[in-house]
Amino acid sequence: MCEANAYILEDGEEKLYLENVDILKPEGEKIYLRNLFGEQKEFEGKIKEISLIKHKIILEKK
Repeated sequence: MCEANAYILEDGEEKLYLENVDILKPEGEKIYLRNLFGEQKEFEGKIKEISLIKHKIILEKK
């Protein structure tokens, strides 16, 4: 499996945003995410870090 969990970095803390993300697509000022179960979210901000080994995506608000 190649999915990852997405977290939002707030005040130095990582808060879970969406589990089992399989699609992450930057769209202008937003980031579109979809997981294995079809749940979709749009995040306004930027990608701070992606760790493929840890299956982790860190997002940061602008």
